[in-house]
Amino acid sequence: MPSNIGPDLTGHIACVTGASSGLGRRAALVLSQAGAKVVTVARRADALAELAAEANGPVAEVAHDLADRNGLNELAERVTAPFGSPDILVHAAGINTRETADDVTPEGWDVTLNLNLAVPFFLSQKLVPGMRANGWGRIVNFTSLQSHRAFPGGLSYGASKGGVSQMTRAMAEAWSRDGIMVNAIGPGFFRTELTAAVFNDPERAARNAEQTCIGRNGELGDLDGPLLFFCSDACQYVTGQILMVDGGFTAK
Repeated sequence: MPSNIGPDLTGHIACVTGASSGLGRRAALVLSQAGAKVVTVARRADALAELAAEANGPVAEVAHDLADRNGLNELAERVTAPFGSPDILVHAAGINTRETADDVTPEGWDVTLNLNLAVPFFLSQKLVPGMRANGWGRIVNFTSLQSHRAFPGGLSYGASKGGVSQMTRAMAEAWSRDGIMVNAIGPGFFRTELTAAVFNDPERAARNAEQTCIGRNGELGDLDGPLLFFCSDACQYVTGQILMVDGGFTAK
């Protein structure tokens, strides 16, 4: 369970996509610990149920395939039903097909750009009216090291995450005057299901750690403070920003 750090989010309603594992699961637990009512979204109902049992406060589970853009109207209704319209939205769902440039397929390209880039925008678009009506909202996207650097086997993933960086700025330009702050976190190397291949290779994991300024890879708790900052009144004059939580990887 995350430590109880940062601001009090009591009275707020958060929706976290990709909450069944990794960074999304951590985000849901952190926001719950801070007092928010949390709606979790992912395909795996069993994993969401386990999260709800571990959480600090009220958590609603919405099992849904985010890759189906035609289902976003239904999803917006389902995430609003338990507690009301979310005023905090964290987009942690993502996919990395790891196809090399010569092997990128139209299918792999489409699924990557859809889930990583299109879905966060269109789901936000559907939930923004509720935030606008309250004059307060927080949207947190997830970018990547590959938003800034090219990695082998990461062409479509890097393209999608580069797009998320610019989308974050454009969303901030569009909605911040309504009290909706839009920012993004760019994680370094954290052990999750998505990065299992990296951490299953000790030499590769060690090389990544050495490329940071701190000298280690990330631990899930390293994301708690930045996430709470972006989801609270603490960032009332911070919007359109990408905060790299990478131990200084991109600084070297």
